[in-house]
Amino acid sequence: GDGATTRRVGLVVGDGPEWWLHQFQEGTDLVELLAADADAREAAGNQAAQGDDYTPDQVVLLPPVYPVAMRDFLTFEAHVDGMERGHGNPGPPEEWYAAPVFLFMAPHAVTGPYDDIPVPPDTARMDYELEIAAVICRDVRNATPEAARAAIGGYCVMNDWSARDVQGKEMKLKLGPSKGKDFATTIGPWVVTADELEGHRDADGFLDLAMTVSVNGEELGADRSGNMGWSFEQLVSHASRSSWVKAGEVLGSGTCSGGSLAESWGRTGRLEPRPLQEGDVVEMTIERLGTVRNRVVAAEESAPPVPPARRASSRAGAR
Repeated sequence: GDGATTRRVGLVVGDGPEWWLHQFQEGTDLVELLAADADAREAAGNQAAQGDDYTPDQVVLLPPVYPVAMRDFLTFEAHVDGMERGHGNPGPPEEWYAAPVFLFMAPHAVTGPYDDIPVPPDTARMDYELEIAAVICRDVRNATPEAARAAIGGYCVMNDWSARDVQGKEMKLKLGPSKGKDFATTIGPWVVTADELEGHRDADGFLDLAMTVSVNGEELGADRSGNMGWSFEQLVSHASRSSWVKAGEVLGSGTCSGGSLAESWGRTGRLEPRPLQEGDVVEMTIERLGTVRNRVVAAEESAPPVPPARRASSRAGAR
């Protein structure tokens, strides 16, 4: 009432458009809660459920976790195929099949599930990427896929916003993308614990959930997470080879087939559907995980200009 705000972890009740939440005890940490055994988590949930309930209009949903690090994989073969065709290649290179490749993302760029997303500088090709993300709740190193399973606390929807023209310039140098991706990544609307999704695994143990994305109410893409080339357990295992994957990390699946505009541009050679513009509303839904919905808005801040390189030939004393 007085405008004061508190940041708390909440228990979401309801699986459809009607939901409400209860707050956990003060000091509750989401990642620690995900790592707790089922009995302890249930006890905490029961205790929370006895407190006051809040409706969506009474709360602002923040990113469910502020990641300590983020990795984004490239696991959907059909998406790779479309993107490669856009680069004049016949399809996924053989190296794609050999190991799950990933890039490190900018953890400070996460946004809440309903936040406005400002258009980043220097882009005329703003795009979205529909992904499923896993939240890590235990530190692992050199973990087998079986051991990695216990490190996955839950899952959420991810929109890895992209400036495709900026990304294209960066990747000519076989590096990145960096500034093409670091302005916003939406995660949410909440984390669904791994045990809730056991009934949605296919014969190979892969999570199989329906995924859709729409712009201004028109569905532009749909896929299933069961079409990933590797399971999340395999992704965590691979990331942990001779390296730490730490509690509080978020790992993205990479874009599903039809989950970005650039894939269509790559297949057809035309900018159709058109790049995102101010005022567009991008909505992503994953079965059992919920919906994130963000409006693209004009940037309110100005970024400094980019200085070109000081060329070797122009340095003082150069001959």
